Amino acid sequence: MTSAHLSLLARLRAAWSTLVAEVAKFGTVGAVAFVVDVGLYNVLVFGLPTAGPGPLSEAPLLAKAVATTVATVVAWCGNRWWTFRRQRRTAKTAEFALFVLFNAIGLGIALACLGFSRYVLGLDSQLADNVSGNGIGLALGTLFRFWAYKRFVFRGHLEAGRGDRLSGSSTAAGSR
Repeated sequence: MTSAHLSLLARLRAAWSTLVAEVAKFGTVGAVAFVVDVGLYNVLVFGLPTAGPGPLSEAPLLAKAVATTVATVVAWCGNRWWTFRRQRRTAKTAEFALFVLFNAIGLGIALACLGFSRYVLGLDSQLADNVSGNGIGLALGTLFRFWAYKRFVFRGHLEAGRGDRLSGSSTAAGSR
């Protein structure tokens, strides 16, 4: 093989390794946000095991929106400062606004699944809510969000010489 082929293979391996690491980190952050989302939703709608129904038992879509909003903040923090720490924008407000926009679309996907299950199929058990809203809806929304975060939200690069506080490494060119 020529040196050009070897260089191309090295770049492809590096890109693949980066993608695999990002997917693993994204999955970890997503798992934490999932626990927050599902846990809070279930407490709001179904209450604690011995305390009776939750405060939003008659408003499951509102409960899902509240739970997802809290989980969104958790996910943004984890993705900003860990998963995509080297691609984050220096303008936090713009980045967060895009993050919220794409999470709102992801929430819409989960709400559509939950609403379809509840109001079209007539399934209103805790299991049905969790399968439709927190299973199917969350899985479809997660696929959409990963694509949107990589494509639109975490596209910037920290300026050269600015240290990455979490890893202690430099974010200058070539350190990636």
